[in-house]
Amino acid sequence: MEDFNWDDYFDDFNYSSGLPSIPPDFAPCTLYYIGINIHVVILIYVLVFLLSLLGNSLVMLVILYNRVNCSVTDVYLLNLAMADLLFALTLPIWAASRTNGWTFGTPLCKVTSFLKEVNFYSSILVLACISVDRYLAIVHATRTLTQKRHLVKFVCLGMWGLSLILSLPALLLRKTVYSPNYYPACYEDMGEHTTKWRLVLRVLPQTFGFLLPLLVMLFCYGFTIRTLFNAHMGQKHRAMRVIFAVVLVFLLCWLPYNLVLLADTLMRTGMIEETCERRNDIDHAMEATEILSFLHCCLNPILYAFIGQKFRYGFLKILATYGLVSKEFLAKESKPSYVGSSSGNTSTTL
Repeated sequence: MEDFNWDDYFDDFNYSSGLPSIPPDFAPCTLYYIGINIHVVILIYVLVFLLSLLGNSLVMLVILYNRVNCSVTDVYLLNLAMADLLFALTLPIWAASRTNGWTFGTPLCKVTSFLKEVNFYSSILVLACISVDRYLAIVHATRTLTQKRHLVKFVCLGMWGLSLILSLPALLLRKTVYSPNYYPACYEDMGEHTTKWRLVLRVLPQTFGFLLPLLVMLFCYGFTIRTLFNAHMGQKHRAMRVIFAVVLVFLLCWLPYNLVLLADTLMRTGMIEETCERRNDIDHAMEATEILSFLHCCLNPILYAFIGQKFRYGFLKILATYGLVSKEFLAKESKPSYVGSSSGNTSTTL
């Protein structure tokens, strides 16, 4: 009877690194893996796809329609909506893979994994850029770097370039792996050194693509909040609510996944003891937090709609232009007041 490959079995359950080699006398863990109901997961993916497609398209429409008066922050939020929209387009494929495994071949495996990584890194880098812009505009009251629109374009191009570089391992190394024991899976395969290189490729991007931007945001927003409260800038407090909400939602969606990924890395490197119970707990947590991270791509437009006065006004203005709402109704809506920005005469947020 052919030996059961526990390396492949565990790897088919998640996209983390492979297990160490199993000695011949090793008694494998008895798996009691009970995943989230597959129909519930597929329903979540479809709803997130539809909400993201609609919401992020509207955000891009509102910003581009009012591009003459858009602020530097709006330019960054436009890039954030683009990243979320690109990732949302892959969700139907991820949903379909939940039924019979990855049956779409290696090329689509590479592309969808690449877009997922690009979405993650571009999102946090955009939020880091916004935090620096707000820090310069409010703490130092300067218009030096981002006052000129062409400089902002270069910042955005640099952000996308770095996101693409950090996401290259997914594009180069992901492939469809066929296992005789379970459904085909989409994950990295680097031969005999898969475990070692996965750890390296996990630690480096997480450090430069998550931890450092997170530290930048904490530093910038810490000083920004202190300056706002010390100066009693009531209007700017209100204008910053959208940005703080966007950052908070990003952390709520992505931080749990990264913490589980860190725990998995520590266990695979032997820094914390690996047990059967702990292995199963991390597998459960990996699946649940990955679904939570997918939710992020549809939440920002909801924040703009409920908190962003400028977004609501811009959207109603478009509807009024095409006769979908009356101009009298638009007049009843208070036009958002513009507060200081590093871009000069424009509002700070959506």
